[in-house]
Amino acid sequence: MPNKPKMTSSELGALWMTYQKKTLILRYLEYFIEKAENEKARNLMSGLWKKLHPKVEEMQKMIQAEGAAAPKGFTHEDVNLEAPRLYENGFDIMFCRILKKLSLSMYALHITVSYREDIIKLYMDIIQISQTYYNYFTQYLLEEGLLPRPNYISMPKSVDYITDKNYTKGTNILGNKRVLNTVEFSYLYQNIEVNITGMQLMAGFAQCAKNKEVQKYFTKGKELSKEILNETGEILLRDDIQSPATSGGTVTSSTTAPFSDQLMMMTTFFFCNVSLGAQSFGANFSMRNDLNASLGIKAKDIYQYAREGLTIMLNNGWMEEPPKMNV
Repeated sequence: MPNKPKMTSSELGALWMTYQKKTLILRYLEYFIEKAENEKARNLMSGLWKKLHPKVEEMQKMIQAEGAAAPKGFTHEDVNLEAPRLYENGFDIMFCRILKKLSLSMYALHITVSYREDIIKLYMDIIQISQTYYNYFTQYLLEEGLLPRPNYISMPKSVDYITDKNYTKGTNILGNKRVLNTVEFSYLYQNIEVNITGMQLMAGFAQCAKNKEVQKYFTKGKELSKEILNETGEILLRDDIQSPATSGGTVTSSTTAPFSDQLMMMTTFFFCNVSLGAQSFGANFSMRNDLNASLGIKAKDIYQYAREGLTIMLNNGWMEEPPKMNV
């Protein structure tokens, strides 16, 4: 039996990022489990915690077996289980569902930079967990009436090809805007879905953050989500398409922070990455130039917001340094 290959730099980097995100998720789950009033929601989140916690320990052992220091990530010091409820009306599961969206996109990348069989197996396992619980959370929200389905349309009866050269301009030969196609709509819809939850998340964070600069940053994030929602909603309404009506949960009046400013800032950083990915995918797969331009502008705004947050974290010593490329 050959010796197990050494861990590569890309594998270490992927595990380092995964450890950060998984320890972050565990802290949120612990708080939401503690505050959950719906038994089914509590059981779903408890089940996810029990699946993820051993994977965090497995990653820690893998890294330490290479003679490397395991990352700190986020610990019980970053969550206050005694804090009152900050969110209500299904926000816990809505937020967990968005986290699973984020997880699936990250792990799809991380498995492609992994070569060692045991590391690939780890990612296959956690991808399966993420897929399973994304489905559980989606079905729970649908059953509770908290998540609207995307709009229905009349199904096409034939296969057609694009012959109008103005198709990408978003106009027809008469100069009228062509109707969105279903591919374009799907990305705009997901954009709205993520930002509804993101807006509520930022509102709660701004309400309880201890650092004044951080409070202002979260308020700015809430306004950015509003802008994205308004602009995307206007695009849909121009085609007589109604935006989804989900509330995204409710923020309570509590000002007691359940999470450390560091944890909330890193969460926002991760959310920006999800939103940037959504904007990029939307721009890449949309065939109307006006959509490309709109999504591109918002991607720039999100990127600048994320960099501003990174500066705040660096100034406060809240960003754990990834392993250096020492060769």
